[in-house]
Amino acid sequence: MYFKVSLIISFVLINLLKGESDRQKQIYKVGGIFSNVDHGIAFEIAAFSANNKYPWSEIELVPFTHIIAYQHALKAYSTTCNLLRDGVAGLFGPSSEFSSAYVQSICDAKEIPHVETHCNFNIRRNDSLVNLHPHPRSLSNLFLDLVEAYRWQKVVIIYDNDESLLGVSTILGLNKKEKVVVIKQLETQDSGNFRPALTTIKATGNTEFVLACSMDVMEEVLKQLQQVGMMTDIYSYIITNLDVQTLDLSPYQYAGTNITLGRIIDPEDTEVMQLAESIYKFRKSREVNTEDEVLFPSWKMRYETALIADAVQLFYETLYDLTIDKKKSITATPLSCHEDSSWNEGYTITNSMKTKSVKGLTGLIRFDTEGFRSDFNIDIMELSLGGLITVGQWNSLRRSLNIYRPEKTSTRSGVENIFNRTLTVIITISQPYGMLTETTTQLVGNDRFEGFCIDVIRELSHILGFNYTFVIQEDGVNGVFNLTTGLWNGMIREVMEGRADLAITDLTVTSERETAVDFTMPFMNLGISILYKKPEPAPPSLFMFVSPFSAMVWIMLGVSYFIVSLCIFVMGRLAPAEWQNPYPCVDEPEFLVNQFSIRNSLWFTMGALMQQGSELAPISISTRAASGVWWLFVLIMVSSYTANLAAFLTVETLVTSFKDIEELASQDEIKFGAKKGGATANYFRTHHTGMA
Repeated sequence: MYFKVSLIISFVLINLLKGESDRQKQIYKVGGIFSNVDHGIAFEIAAFSANNKYPWSEIELVPFTHIIAYQHALKAYSTTCNLLRDGVAGLFGPSSEFSSAYVQSICDAKEIPHVETHCNFNIRRNDSLVNLHPHPRSLSNLFLDLVEAYRWQKVVIIYDNDESLLGVSTILGLNKKEKVVVIKQLETQDSGNFRPALTTIKATGNTEFVLACSMDVMEEVLKQLQQVGMMTDIYSYIITNLDVQTLDLSPYQYAGTNITLGRIIDPEDTEVMQLAESIYKFRKSREVNTEDEVLFPSWKMRYETALIADAVQLFYETLYDLTIDKKKSITATPLSCHEDSSWNEGYTITNSMKTKSVKGLTGLIRFDTEGFRSDFNIDIMELSLGGLITVGQWNSLRRSLNIYRPEKTSTRSGVENIFNRTLTVIITISQPYGMLTETTTQLVGNDRFEGFCIDVIRELSHILGFNYTFVIQEDGVNGVFNLTTGLWNGMIREVMEGRADLAITDLTVTSERETAVDFTMPFMNLGISILYKKPEPAPPSLFMFVSPFSAMVWIMLGVSYFIVSLCIFVMGRLAPAEWQNPYPCVDEPEFLVNQFSIRNSLWFTMGALMQQGSELAPISISTRAASGVWWLFVLIMVSSYTANLAAFLTVETLVTSFKDIEELASQDEIKFGAKKGGATANYFRTHHTGMA
């Protein structure tokens, strides 16, 4: 990406706003070749900031930025020649090791100041190159001092490429100091899969590591270290990459792992935050892809970006000293890569830069007699529960390591922290809770299992952040207490003796088991289900017609019949209207007759009960009222009887051998059984010895 046009426009606008268009300034073109967009933006912002830092200065830097792919060395070479033809006074970058040597050879031949910010293991004295990156050997001394301060006796260096290993070269000398240094490279057959190599390293039993990996793989390495169970409180790491603070380390801060790293820029520094904000605004104004970030956090800015800003500041102040303070006339001239000409003032600027000291975003920028940056400070950081905290500082010139680590916050709050721990989970093969996965491909590890319990553990691990390994209980016994030996068996014994951290299966929670182990809340409540043969219908009974009413109802009905009959007999005797002339033709008969005798009264009420009429008819008001009440009662009783009888005749009556679990345990006719070693079987065994 080429920002030349936009920068010239911005340059003109700034001059107009400042009212300096009428003032002649010495313009110095500076070229920048970068493979990272943020580096190019930081380069331009730093140039404008330097111009505005001294508004009365007659020096003006005009940046020409080129973004070139990391491995395009030929394009970087041709771009360098084009910049020299435009008459640049200095060249910044590239940040690619593939292109750096080509660009440096041109700058050496043309005596053009060449400023780099990436780690270069081949820096040579008396060249036109000025590298603001801390010297690799000085950085290596930092990690050597940390190893010695922590008193590690056996150090395992995990690295991904040769360049990363060179960054810890001084640690290799510990072998001569009665300490063991082991080197392990993260070799991988599959792209990005370091688990086999990490598993092999874990098997050695070492717990103290120096992690020397590039940022390209660092995030994946940390994640896979956690996956193989190497991110627990027994492991310690010294990470050599100074950009690790830009990664999200929150997944590891509760594991108790001792992680130490270095930091050269402070993300809470005001100038660092201003540069980060400016980069974000610059990217948005030119519609550069920001990955939908709302802000560009200062802690995400890598230190090489800050080094570029420091490099521009150093270059500007060097020109300022030469042209203003020392009154030296410096004029850049166009050069051609195909001619033998060079710039006479180039080495003057380069040597002046190496003798100057500047306070930048990465601290004090100062070079030694060899022209290497070897006087700098590194903050020592450790990962804690609250994130990264500063625990010390290291100075490269004095080789002084000051550790002022505060008291660590306990990772325990009444319960054991299982974050990042690898738990052994014991299961049984029992459908649908735990089953072997049916597939045509060979599976290993936890992938061999599926089922409800498997899914529960998987979701719990996502919530609580632990790892797990499934182990099968071969005998399938959940756990029963043996009264003779006084010992538990099955899964409960495995948990009690520490061979398993937890067990999950279709296990019933009982008070007896709760005295031995702790249980979570049950994930399923089913109760005890009994499977038995369907009861057969009862054969029809001869006296089924009496079923609609109970015996007490039949008795009360009979008593009511006799009482009503007696009442009608008495009322018939007392009522004058019931006494009738037996001979209607005789006006004055010798005697009168009454139809409600004892026999007739019983027959009258019986006829009403059977819903049949009779020749008897009450005449008096009292007998008629009693008869009406009786008829109404009979109507209700007969209707209820008919309805209930119809229901009893249509519904089959089933014969069951037991009604509850106590009857089942006490009877001997039916053989019953339960899962061997389960709570149900143990219950019946203690209540009844005849279980099959």
